Amino acid sequence: MSSHGHEVTDAILDTLTRASSALKDAGVKYALAGGCAAYARGAAPSLHDVDFVLSEDDVPAALEALRAIGFKTAKPPEDWLVKAYDDGRLVDLIFRVSDSPVTDELLSRAEPMKAASVIVPVLEATDLVISWLMPLSEHACDYGALLSQVRALREQVNWPRVAAVTADSPYATTFLTLLERLAVLESPVKPSGDPRWP
Repeated sequence: MSSHGHEVTDAILDTLTRASSALKDAGVKYALAGGCAAYARGAAPSLHDVDFVLSEDDVPAALEALRAIGFKTAKPPEDWLVKAYDDGRLVDLIFRVSDSPVTDELLSRAEPMKAASVIVPVLEATDLVISWLMPLSEHACDYGALLSQVRALREQVNWPRVAAVTADSPYATTFLTLLERLAVLESPVKPSGDPRWP
């Protein structure tokens, strides 16, 4: 990685550290998601922003906590997240994934892991992969970006559950077939487990 790449990664991880500490201090229940969660779980750093998932009820307290440490906050037109900026670095506070509200059950499955210099709750690997696959659509279908992250996490993931939850999405099921064809997964995945999510 170039020195500039290291600087970007260090800056994002610093933002992650400060934001997660502020949320924790405010008593907000959250979990790390997105590229930072993949990084905490062993994937190569591909860090452009910090993604946290939390319940919609906790959004006001989360925004207040981040404003108190100097972040600027914004409510975008999308109805599934709010944004905060730390000197231009983006923190997404996501409270719905593909029209499904973030639930207490989802947050309770998160596992404490080291990310940057802090221990933070990180989305369980199966939930993390589902959170990437559910929003895939003809307008957002970048398999390339997902491949390297999923490859790094593959042994942590309950693939039959991923297949069960994403069975109605042609984009997700095609991605699972791609993983089989590329031998990322050793055998075809048969859906099993609870198809409801989160």
